[in-house]
Amino acid sequence: MRLALAQINTVVGDLDGNRERILAALADARAADADLVLLPELAVTGYPPEDLLLRPAFVEAAMESAREIAAACTGPVALVGTPWAFEEGLANACAVCADGEIAALYRKRLLPNYGVFDEARYFAPGDEPLVLPLAGRRVGLTVCEDVWQPGPAAELAAAGAELLANLSASPFHVGKAEDREEMLAQRARDNGLPLAFCNAVGGQDELLFDGHSVLLDATGKVLARAPGFEEHLLVADLDGGGPVVPFAPPLEQMWRALTVALRDYAGKNGFGEAVLGISGGIDSALVAALAAEALGPERVHCVSMPSRYSSEGTRTDARRVAESIGCDFRELAIEPIVGAFGETLPGLAGLAAENLQARIRGMLLMSLSNTHGWLVLATGNKSELSVGYSTLYGDLAGGFAPIKDVYKTDVFRLARWLNERAGRELIPVSIIERPPSAELRADQRDEDSLPPYELLDAVLEEYVEHDRSREELVADGFDPAVVERALALVDRAEYKRRQAPPGVKLRPKAFGRDRRTPITNHWRG
Repeated sequence: MRLALAQINTVVGDLDGNRERILAALADARAADADLVLLPELAVTGYPPEDLLLRPAFVEAAMESAREIAAACTGPVALVGTPWAFEEGLANACAVCADGEIAALYRKRLLPNYGVFDEARYFAPGDEPLVLPLAGRRVGLTVCEDVWQPGPAAELAAAGAELLANLSASPFHVGKAEDREEMLAQRARDNGLPLAFCNAVGGQDELLFDGHSVLLDATGKVLARAPGFEEHLLVADLDGGGPVVPFAPPLEQMWRALTVALRDYAGKNGFGEAVLGISGGIDSALVAALAAEALGPERVHCVSMPSRYSSEGTRTDARRVAESIGCDFRELAIEPIVGAFGETLPGLAGLAAENLQARIRGMLLMSLSNTHGWLVLATGNKSELSVGYSTLYGDLAGGFAPIKDVYKTDVFRLARWLNERAGRELIPVSIIERPPSAELRADQRDEDSLPPYELLDAVLEEYVEHDRSREELVADGFDPAVVERALALVDRAEYKRRQAPPGVKLRPKAFGRDRRTPITNHWRG
């Protein structure tokens, strides 16, 4: 039996475009003499379609698109993810397309309703396993979450399945691909059955799907694995296997995830070019390098906006970064604008004066966006977003925040890795070694306001990602003063995070879809 796992990059709501992608994958599978083709979960609509599923016209159009796909399916049998309206309610379904028609429909049984998932809002669960004779084997059908829990696979094995097939749209976070594959291997071993897993790939708003589709034998051994972060048709024989692409190291996975997420967010939303404020600091340097790789350097505009507090070193480094990566560079001095504000609002000082500089920069970037249609990239990282070390309508302004889920310590790690990969100072070492500063007042350093990032990020990792309490953190040996300061800052900054632009999820608990904390909230734990 020859399988084809078609990890494709769909666009939510683009029913015509998604149908073309599916049909192209089916044609390639037919050319490869595949017997059975797997497509991702909800490939017809893209995942997640969210409240589009509450619109009857959208659901009907999606079902009609699935029928058209089936009508063109005259070669190998295809398993295609689609919504489908049943009397019991809307289902997250797998359509079995064979001989020009939808031969059967399987309803996803386990509907995740945690983290980024809200499937119980839209779908009614299926209540029966489904095993079908397909291409000479008895195939047990599952959709995503159905295979994460042991029950459905065990029922399929008991019903006589000879192969487990899983259609997925499993979002990425660092380490997820390896953990997920181990879970799949355990499911195969537990049931003594080979397992074919087809995952979506590409960016959708804050979510990124990493691909890494895989075929495992009955012992959990990898027979074939697709690459991550790119569209691919993985063709493999159930008895002989196929290509096995190794997992990339964690930093490379993180970088590829960021690159694909930014490229897809810009492309799928119609942005041809991007603009960002480049300060000579590490965050904006990393985002500039990321944008150049994701979009092409000719489509990225770096804008330096120095004030009286900007050092000669950072001004020089801002230009060096743009030159190093080959991007357009322009300098817009903000001091005259600061002076004009001062005349209108005399007496501005302290934090208000600092924030004014950031807001002027945000206003200039948004004006360039309005003038040229460029996507504004915010350059803040997860450490800053966690503790509110940012300015509303200033450095938080933008259409997309690529490193929103990247801690400051990982920003430094990625910068060093990029230089190693490039074999040169893509990001000047002077930027990497300079103590971080917002340069909004004389001799300012981030550590004037925050604990050192090495200490801060360790606390944030436990508090934000793992929901550890202040008492648990102190008991684990964290400095009580650092814990108290960090947690107080995190809890007070929720209102800022609600107004931040979207950014790709890279951690198990990203701000926004994963971590939904009330703004008005008196709990301190």
